[in-house]
Amino acid sequence: MNTSRKVAAAAGVAGLLWASMVSMIAASQRKLLFNPTLVREVQSPRSTGHRTRAVVLRASDGTRLAGWLMTPHGPGPHPAVVYFGGRSEEVSWVARDAGTLFPGMTVLAMNYRGYGDSRGVPGEEHMVEDGCMLFDWLCGRHNVDPERVAVVGRSLGSGVAVQVAKGRPAHAVVLITPYDSILALAQRKFRVMPVSFVLRHRFESVKYASLLRAPTYVLRAATDDIVPHSHTDQLVARMTRVHQDEIVPESDHMNIPYLPATQQKIAQFLTTQFAVTRPLLEAAPSAA
Repeated sequence: MNTSRKVAAAAGVAGLLWASMVSMIAASQRKLLFNPTLVREVQSPRSTGHRTRAVVLRASDGTRLAGWLMTPHGPGPHPAVVYFGGRSEEVSWVARDAGTLFPGMTVLAMNYRGYGDSRGVPGEEHMVEDGCMLFDWLCGRHNVDPERVAVVGRSLGSGVAVQVAKGRPAHAVVLITPYDSILALAQRKFRVMPVSFVLRHRFESVKYASLLRAPTYVLRAATDDIVPHSHTDQLVARMTRVHQDEIVPESDHMNIPYLPATQQKIAQFLTTQFAVTRPLLEAAPSAA
């Protein structure tokens, strides 16, 4: 075999391998992006500062969603929070820690489709649709003040929280280790792959950042090899209502929400924001 044929053969093999890798990423992207945890992190979740009960709700297509509703003791209406978890997160721990994280607030923490006791298959479109439904459901509770409902999102859930806050009148927003987009993170990880052509679940928060009208609190991990600070920088640069952008000392991507310092910061921010009376915000217009 002459040299030109060898080069052509090698190029053909390389092209085949490259195409195979692209096909593999396209076929397995849901598994790469979502990592549903089925087992409860806390077997019997109970908030010391709330009445806690398990709730089951139905998504618009009838899919069963399961989680917990925590209601403060005493008469309402109370301010409220909808919490959106991370890639591998089962949210029963929120019920356990709600007394510290969300004192005096009604809290709704529901597992995504396919997580915990929720049914279905996770995906960006459904997660955002379900998130808006949860926000509306919580606003409709008789003991909730619909003008004081915040959204809190961690890691992957920050992308859900941003899109829900874009489409609903959130009073405040908390983003824990947020990113500019899952697409950008994937392009960083798979540098030679045409990720933009195959990735369906993009969570492009950076597209919607300028549309958020609520005061937004950004919390970063001191050490984060999942969401590098440069990706958070891109998001924050597009926001117009950043209340504070802060690094939690001695934190990493996994432990940040459990740290007492993080929980105290979130509780203080939300308590302060809920004390501010302002008109019910209209939903921001959709991005073009």
